[in-house]
Amino acid sequence: MDITQIPFVKHTGIEKDDVHTLKLEAADVLKNHLGTLHASALFTLAETQSGLSLQEHFPELEGKVAGVLRDATVKYRNPATSSIYAVANIKEEVKERFLSQYARKGRSSIVVDVVLKTYDDMVCMQGEFTWFVQKISSIS
Repeated sequence: MDITQIPFVKHTGIEKDDVHTLKLEAADVLKNHLGTLHASALFTLAETQSGLSLQEHFPELEGKVAGVLRDATVKYRNPATSSIYAVANIKEEVKERFLSQYARKGRSSIVVDVVLKTYDDMVCMQGEFTWFVQKISSIS
């Protein structure tokens, strides 16, 4: 699934920057009353990047599971006045714990860390996105 084709993601203008990274151009329609990118636009980019990261780390689960965002904690660091990109990371021990629980129960949660930066490497936002993932056949 091309995550950039989800209707809301497409509406915001999120695009792939490279194979593993998403970007958001600083369009006027995404700006707040201060002229910086709106917090909800940053959140959408980070949440979408966390989902892309799950697809990339666990391609064997595609089409077999449903994932939903269960929780998110974000910290806005600096106002974004220009285009930004997202970088996601899943710690190795987190991946191992996720796969172990998923193998036992058919469901598991996983935390994806995301950082949003401007192209001159200023951090705009950091966040932890917790996903709940469950086998499709287990969903009632």
